[in-house]
Order: sequence, then structure tokens, then C-alpha cells
Amino acid sequence: MSYKAPVKDMLFAIEHLARIDQVAQIPGFEDAGLDTAQAVLEECARFNEEVVAPLNVPGDLHPSTWKDGTVTTTAGFKDAFRQYVEGGWQGLQHPVDAGGQGLPKTIGAACVEMLNSANMSFALCPLLTDGAIEALLTAGSDALKNIYLEKLVSGQWTGTMNLTEPQAGSDLALVRTRADKQADGSYKLFGTKIFITYGEHDMAENIVHLVLARAAGAPEGVKGISLFVCPKFLVNGDGSLGARNDVHCVSIEHKLGIKASPTCVLQYGDNGGAVGYLVGEENRGLEYMFIMMNAARYAVGMEGVAIAERAYQHAVAYAKERVQSRPVDGSVAGSATIIHHPDIRRMLMTMRAYTEACRAMALTGAASFDAAHQHPDAEVRKVNQAFYEFLVPLIKGYSTEMSQEVTSLGVQVHGGMGFIEETGAAQYYRDSKILTIYEGTTAIQANDLVGRKTARDGGQVAKGVASQIEATEKALIASGSEGARSLAINLEKARKAFLDVVDFVVDTSKSAPNDVFAGSVPYLMLAGNLVAGWQMGRALLAAQELLTTGSGDKAFLEAKVTTARFYGEHILVKTSALRDEILHGGASVMALPLDSF
Repeated sequence: MSYKAPVKDMLFAIEHLARIDQVAQIPGFEDAGLDTAQAVLEECARFNEEVVAPLNVPGDLHPSTWKDGTVTTTAGFKDAFRQYVEGGWQGLQHPVDAGGQGLPKTIGAACVEMLNSANMSFALCPLLTDGAIEALLTAGSDALKNIYLEKLVSGQWTGTMNLTEPQAGSDLALVRTRADKQADGSYKLFGTKIFITYGEHDMAENIVHLVLARAAGAPEGVKGISLFVCPKFLVNGDGSLGARNDVHCVSIEHKLGIKASPTCVLQYGDNGGAVGYLVGEENRGLEYMFIMMNAARYAVGMEGVAIAERAYQHAVAYAKERVQSRPVDGSVAGSATIIHHPDIRRMLMTMRAYTEACRAMALTGAASFDAAHQHPDAEVRKVNQAFYEFLVPLIKGYSTEMSQEVTSLGVQVHGGMGFIEETGAAQYYRDSKILTIYEGTTAIQANDLVGRKTARDGGQVAKGVASQIEATEKALIASGSEGARSLAINLEKARKAFLDVVDFVVDTSKSAPNDVFAGSVPYLMLAGNLVAGWQMGRALLAAQELLTTGSGDKAFLEAKVTTARFYGEHILVKTSALRDEILHGGASVMALPLDSF
């Protein structure tokens, strides 16, 4: 089944929720208004539909291969990546003075979604490169930027993140990779890194690894970690590629999904040490790595939206073709296509509502990122930064957990045929699972939401978000329509449930931390559900206003109103149960003695 980019829905969210008109008033983004967004998204859609999407199934059936240290990607990937680079897509939202196009994240995020919907395995390579670029822009010396930045922004070279080791997953305090300082100021790296996405491949002429390691004499734990640039090929003074560095891929993993992307085990220093260059200062590596991590966390949230969109399109196409059973209301005399059946419609509407709501939340977050980084007013930057940071665990955590439900429903819509690989629905289900694990599991996102984003400031940002949601509720009631009133009622209940939980987190996180953290993931799901539902409320208001004035595509706008109402009546209503689970369920989580497991 072919992929069709949802450009109309993306542009609706960019215009009416992310408010691209306001983004375009920020210095540096003056030329990035709605017309630019439309032109970029339409060209991005064409490229991904025609070039990248056709490689999705072949990549699943014929994954990357490893032989004698060399990784060969799926046939067609190398040429598609060449076209991606030549189109300037890698540098879309990176600075002009580094060779990028300098477009806002508000536009770039929609392009990230399309690339991942088309082929998530392929999209992972540019995603990691984006993170490497962000880290060098923030913490790299002028010398490192001069050597690496432009080549990464162009896509001529690609980037990786090297955190995990066999004994150190999320607990980076256990990192053992060693960095020995040399007389010329460089370092020699020794150690093993695992789960390195595109750590070796044949699509670019060089790979720039950003590696966490410990310098000699560093403190124990996370305070003793430094960040290093370690290229596959060393770079000569004139910018040409020199000798092969002492970093090699010793194997690639066999995975549940995203099979076409090579997940590598990299060995550093088997032949005298891999040459690396310190990024920033010693022992501040974790701080710098989190720049990459936060960029990647947002992008993984977009991957959740992307894979959900692809699964939804696949399920709709099947439901319109598959004939099975007579409708219960007798609207068709004999057997009908399954889209006539209420439960199929319920599943398709759930898939659609989740996907549109999470897309709206993510694009709204992208606009706040743009304001936080570029707005000339310091107070506006501060407010938007706090809002964006609050949203990141929701965009990452809720959208990826959502993708698991949506892709599972996609299999269910297909019935028994969904369990058969040839129909394609199963691939989305398999591929989506990694998203709840990548760049910190859902629990890690939830712990961040509890600790850094709620308890630390006494719930101020969270309550500020709730006050904005309350204003939307009032606007929905004032609009007078039945659908708006229904959504307002459910939004109010969800907001009040959220505020109960915020107070519980603030009041209890120190006195009874186990009780709070036992409910951290349910809290994330409640908060994500609420914020996504809020965006659907804003979308409903915008759609109603356009319908009143006779502007826009009537069928699209009416569908938006219907989908928003559905979200309130079928998805937002889950928040009350989550509140009860969080407030009253902590004790039973920890009650069973360890020996009873």
C-alpha cells in the first residue's frame, strides 16, 4: 500500500495551532511563512512518496548485512540517501552560516514525520546526524565546527550517538570507555559501544561518532563523563579524508523491527586507540550529550506520529476493500466492506484521533522551540523554553506509546490477515516497539516529567498549562456547538484530574517517592492525553470558525470537528481512571515481597 503524506492536516496544524504567522515574525524566520511551509511540505511529500516509501518493505525483507566489518545497506538506500542529500533535506532546519536552510522547526518537524512515515529505518540515519549537529553547534570548538559541521549539515557525512555499553544501558554512570589524552591534545579511545544506529554503513563517505568516555583521573559516576568526536576516517588539514580510524563495527543486531537500519556494536582501540577530540570541557559530556538526546527525543516522538499515520492509512485502505458480513443496521443487503461495521469504525477513528492529536501537540511544541531559541524578547524565550521542555517527555512518551496502540489496532482491523507479514500491517507494529525504548524508555521520560518538570518548580509550569487549557474550554463552550460543548466537558474533567495529580506529585515526591514514581508513567499518559486533547480542542475551534466563514475544504474541516469530538468522548475520558491509579495505587505496586515474584 502506497504512502500519501497528510500535507493538508500538517498545514492546518502549522497555520492554526503552531501559528506559523507568529513564527514568521521572529528575526531570521521572516521568509518562513505559510506559503514557504506549503511549498516545502509539498516537495517533501513528493520526494518521500516517490523515492523513500517504496524502499520500506524491501528494507524489512532484505535488511542491512555485515561482513568482515563492512555494512551494506538495503539495495536502493544508498541512491535514495544521495537524493536526500542533494535535495538539501539534511540541512533544512540548521543554520544558514553552517550551510543549512535555516527554516524553523515548525516546518522541519512535519518533514521529519513524512520521512519516518515513508521509511523509519531509512530516516534514523538523518535523525542521528541532526543530534550530532546540535551538539557541535552548542558545545563544539570553532576548530571542530570548521572541520565537521558543514559536512554534517550537508549530509555528506553522517553522525551517531555512542552512549550505551554492554554493562551501561540507561545508567551512564557505569560507562567504562577510556579516553587517554595525547601530547597533541587529542585522545585515544578504548572500549565497546552497543546499539549504535548507523554506526557503520555505505551511504556516506564518513561517519562522525560522538562518544561518551572517561578521561584519566575523572570522577566516578556521571560527573566523570566527557564527550568526544571520533570520525570513521581521520580528516587531513585540507579537509580531505585520511587514514581509517581505529573504530570498527564487529557485528550488527538481529531485531524485531526497523530491520533495514544497521544497529552496530562498535569496538574502539583494538589497534592502538581510536583518535578522538574533546567536545567542550572534560567531565561535562553528559550535559552535552543531553543536547543530542533532547533533539532525538522530540524526533522519536515524531516517529511515533509517523508510524501511526502509516498504519492508519494502511488500515483504512484495507477496510474499504475487504468484504465481510452484513452490516448490523441493514444498510447493505448482503456482505459489505468492513468499514461499514461499527467496531471497525471505532478502531479507525481511534487511530485517526490519536495520530492527529499527537501531530498537533508536536507541531505546537515545535513552534515553542522556535520562539525559545530565536525570539528577541528574553521573557518570551524563557516562557517558551519552559513550555517546550514540559512538552518533550509528553511528545516522546505519549506519542510513542500511542503508536503501539495504533499499530496494534492496524493489525486488528486486518483481522487474521494482519498477522500475515505479506499484508504489511505487522511491520508497523514491529517497527513501532523500539520507539518506546529509544532515547530513554517511557519510564525515563515519566521520571523526567515527575522530577525535573513538575516537582522541581512546585508544579508552576504544569499549572500554567492547565490555565491555558481552561481558557480553551471556555472558548469551546462559548462557540455553542454540540461537538464543542462535548469536548469542553471532557477537557475540563481531564484538566481537573491532571491538577489533582500535579498536587500529589508536588506534595508527595519527597515524603513517599515510591508512591509517586509507581504512577509516573500513568501521569505521563494522563498529561500527554490532556495536552493532545487540548490541541484537538483548539483545532475544533479553528475548523468551526473556517466553516462559519466558508473558508477552506468543507469536508476536511467537518472531519476535523468530528475527530476532535471523538477524541474527547473516547480517549480523553481515560484520564479519570489514570488519576485514580496514580493517587491510590502506589502502595500495591510495591507491596508484594521480592521473593513472591
